[in-house]
Amino acid sequence: MSLFLSLKEIKVGLNFGENTLAVGRLASRNRKIYFEYDATFLSNGLNISPLGLPFKASVQTFDPHLFEGLPGVFNDSLPDGWGRLLLDRLLRRKNILKEEISPLDRLAYVGFTGIGALVYEPNYDMETTSKRIILDTLSADTQKVLDGEAEDVLQELLALNGSSTGARPKALICVDEERKKIVHGKHTLADNFQYWLVKFANSMDGIDAGAIEYVYSIMAKEAGLTMTKTHLFPSYQSAGYFATQRFDRTEKQRFHAHTACGLLHSDFRTPSLDYEDLLSLTHVLTRDVREVVKMYRLAVFNVLSHNRDDHSKNFTFLMDASGEWKLSPAYDLTFSSGPRGEQSTMVIGEGQKPGLEHLIKLGLDAKIERTKIDEIVEQTRQALSQWMVLAKEYGVSRENIELINSKIRTNS
Repeated sequence: MSLFLSLKEIKVGLNFGENTLAVGRLASRNRKIYFEYDATFLSNGLNISPLGLPFKASVQTFDPHLFEGLPGVFNDSLPDGWGRLLLDRLLRRKNILKEEISPLDRLAYVGFTGIGALVYEPNYDMETTSKRIILDTLSADTQKVLDGEAEDVLQELLALNGSSTGARPKALICVDEERKKIVHGKHTLADNFQYWLVKFANSMDGIDAGAIEYVYSIMAKEAGLTMTKTHLFPSYQSAGYFATQRFDRTEKQRFHAHTACGLLHSDFRTPSLDYEDLLSLTHVLTRDVREVVKMYRLAVFNVLSHNRDDHSKNFTFLMDASGEWKLSPAYDLTFSSGPRGEQSTMVIGEGQKPGLEHLIKLGLDAKIERTKIDEIVEQTRQALSQWMVLAKEYGVSRENIELINSKIRTNS
């Protein structure tokens, strides 16, 4: 791990799987961050952030109070929560305070292996090996870090994290087709392996958090949502570890990933979005009514399943090498409470108790046919009705089965 600090400039590139396209440069001067597109990249017409980063040949600067002065598209590359904790803890071990490094330094630690297709140089990314990973051991290590211990494993955990976001500890892994072998997942993909992400419990989770999220993924697919493959890896310590195949890359291809948070420059820590905004964003970005319906279906599932942590970083759009945008597969679907117990993303202005009447109006205002709205609602209800059977099958505690069932019944 390099310890070069206080970068004044960093190069930004875009790699869809083969050659890297030069996007532009970020520079820091007098505590302000500036960005300038590469002239050749502008001629390609690949607009990486249509709403928040003007596609023009001039030096640009941004609000220093939001995203530490970064444009939202580059802020999307940075880890938050767990990943930020790991880097800050590792730097402190080397007598470096987090206040001494800049957002450009943090992007350099993301380097070539962050989420999506954006890459950064210089690259301070951690070196990793292809050694086997034991999830129970990794889980124990993450818990020690949360407890303020395990300083000797910080570098390995940071290498496994990449730029994954969220408060819960995560690891980027490679899994074989039979899901029996697990190795580090940030670099070259071995034959018959796929890119996955696995989650571990944080200090607030119970031992069945992974099982709950896995059951939610089953119900979400039954409700018609598009998701990547999911799996509940066994554990001797808990009900299992939830894992999902990554949607930002395949064996040979990477996709540019951009969250609603970054696109709209809407800080997810201070929720202010409505699903009306997300449906409009989907229409503007994709120009595809089918993608709008996908976003609406996600809104229905989140509300009826009591997934209230539906903040702006939990909605992502993907762009391919041709410049076409699509809504990403759904992710981070689980039972949760939002700020003050309210829905993080409102439904037609309602955050405290959004219900069917709000969802129906949301769909109608988005020009979705009433028959399609009713079909989506009924399909979601039928999927959620499987909660108690599935939760028992996968080891969710009786207390959580009853609690979640009561909320699902109330919302439906």
